[in-house]
Amino acid sequence: MIATFDELPDIDAANAVRCARVLLRRPLLRSGGPDGELLPMIYRQRVVLQELFATLLGYRLVVERRFARLYKAGPGVDATRGEASLSPRGYTYLALTLAALTGIGRQVLLSRLVSDVRSAAVEAEIQVVDDPADRRALTAALRQLVALGVITETEGSVTAESTAEALITIDTDLLGQLIAAPLAEANSPEQLVDLASAAGPRDLAHSVRRRLVENPVVLYSDLSAEHANWLREHVRNESRLLERFFGLVSECRAEGVVVCDPEDYLTDLVFPGPGTVARIALLALPELLGRAAPDSSGKHPVSWPDFTDVCQDLVDSYPAAWSRQATEDHQDLVRSVVALLRRLGLLQDSPDSDAGWLLSPAAHRWLPQPDATPAAGREPEPPAPESPGWSLFDEMAEEGQQ
Repeated sequence: MIATFDELPDIDAANAVRCARVLLRRPLLRSGGPDGELLPMIYRQRVVLQELFATLLGYRLVVERRFARLYKAGPGVDATRGEASLSPRGYTYLALTLAALTGIGRQVLLSRLVSDVRSAAVEAEIQVVDDPADRRALTAALRQLVALGVITETEGSVTAESTAEALITIDTDLLGQLIAAPLAEANSPEQLVDLASAAGPRDLAHSVRRRLVENPVVLYSDLSAEHANWLREHVRNESRLLERFFGLVSECRAEGVVVCDPEDYLTDLVFPGPGTVARIALLALPELLGRAAPDSSGKHPVSWPDFTDVCQDLVDSYPAAWSRQATEDHQDLVRSVVALLRRLGLLQDSPDSDAGWLLSPAAHRWLPQPDATPAAGREPEPPAPESPGWSLFDEMAEEGQQ
């Protein structure tokens, strides 16, 4: 299917898979950043990797000696995807900062950059309120660019304090590679989102395969009829492709496909996970699944009162098991559990606004299984007989007979 990959020796093929996984996790990979030590290998394997991503996913890959940029499709209007550290206001400031950095040169003072960002906001008719929350949102956007390597704190540091000064150095090469959407073709924000999330050249195969790679849970009921039928027909072949080229393991069920990474590398949200919210969300699933019968697609309707009751029962039953800070405000705890399950793809809005949400059938994966229960139709094995040997009492009996 991919000629250059098929011609590789086994070791080089394994290295290409490793590089492909890193690029999926870090679409903008730079020297000195996380996993940046793999850039020389990616550069050597660039022809194979470019063909792999273009053929399988319709993604464009740019590889230079200092960086590699994988142009992935955007999530569209999915509000559960994105950088968790950025609020909607933070994303707004990120876009405004990119606009301000264009043509500003290689170095700029932080105060000048902040002034240009706010001027860009006024020009875009976005209201700017110079309060602590607004400054934190702007700082989060700047810190995100620092993490990406687009800007560097040459002197001083980016903080939320308006009086702090710093000298910022801009990596213009990375800045030019950051935007993935075709800005020149978009006439509105909505059109830009549509263009960024558009399917690849092989519309049907690329669309479905991107869903499998980028989302842990893909249900047939969430796909169009055409896409669902295609996936049902090709699910075995797709499972082999995902494992061979990306090291992913697929679990195929009647309701859809769950794609797992055995190494937990290709995920930005590990579940089950540590922390009160994650543990309560895990323990709440069995009760939530049993509250209502599933619909025709296998999804269970759940409501806010269901979450409130189940979370309260868990907090009351095991008061010493949870963080006091996380359980102090019960409504906030419930909101956090709901938000976590939504980000995991296990919870989605119900078409019926009064019903609340629909819990994915994939939640059954985390139902508890007792370890000591024998398999159906099998009798438990009897205990092993004790090994023969003398005991202390045997020795005492012999002495009495002498």
